[in-house]
Amino acid sequence: MIPLNSLPRQLPIQAIIDQASLAPVDVRPLSNGQEAQTLEFLAAQPVHNVYMAGFIRDNGLVSALNRGTFYACRDGAGLIEGVALIGHVTQLDVRTSRALKAFASVAQTCPSVHVVMGERATVHDFWCHYSGAGQNMRVACRELLLEQKLPIEAGETAAGLRLATTADLPQILRVQAAMSVAECGVNPLTTDPAGFRARCARRIERGRIWVLVENGKLLFKADIMAETSEAVYLEGVYVNRRHRQRGHGRRCLLTLGQILLSSSNTVCLLVNERNVMAQSFYYSVGYKLHSLYDTVYLYKAEQLSEDD
Repeated sequence: MIPLNSLPRQLPIQAIIDQASLAPVDVRPLSNGQEAQTLEFLAAQPVHNVYMAGFIRDNGLVSALNRGTFYACRDGAGLIEGVALIGHVTQLDVRTSRALKAFASVAQTCPSVHVVMGERATVHDFWCHYSGAGQNMRVACRELLLEQKLPIEAGETAAGLRLATTADLPQILRVQAAMSVAECGVNPLTTDPAGFRARCARRIERGRIWVLVENGKLLFKADIMAETSEAVYLEGVYVNRRHRQRGHGRRCLLTLGQILLSSSNTVCLLVNERNVMAQSFYYSVGYKLHSLYDTVYLYKAEQLSEDD
């Protein structure tokens, strides 16, 4: 096993040779000013690429807020064969197998890779190349990417649904941290309290968290992780356990869908393949299966050091 913290932080700009075709491909970090071409490439798959496209629109190609580096893989004529965000959350859109191999080589040199997420077949092939340097997965989640294209009449709307304010932050932090522990076993309030608080606060400031609060209790929450004119990606959908079976979640999600679909073509989210109850809930409010996803959580450098 190669300790992640012993590897260089960024791959030198160089050509990587694809062993199958012996044709050179050039992998380079993208820079600010290349947004238009990159977004045009990602627009071919707007639902799959909403995470990357949303970050680019929000932060530009080069920003600490992306928690990673955007790369492009080009052929000898300079045409893009793939785009990837490699870092805390690693995602990629590739059109050739050699682009996937090249990005896997880049990711092997990046110690901050914590999550690899994408279509099941793509993640499988990526992992076959990436894990060759000794990286081990900590948790693998099989998930369903669901989408809603048409708003459904909510009947009784969630009148109290609103954008979160800074006054809601303490409850949001507790709920989101608990959801993280349940999903991947990591508590961000312990591992990165300052960064976690800053990210949640920034989402609130940008109008990206919707809540329903009654009598001081958080009953519903949903985060807009990324958005474009083509798609909105939701995460952290929460319904207070003590207030379930009362219609709060259904009314809130239906109302939120109407709001979001007034300015975007699709609302999408991921749900664990084993969580049949959650799947039924989403199907009941108009979501349909888009594709099969895998999310792989890796050991962080400090975890590897403790285990060695």
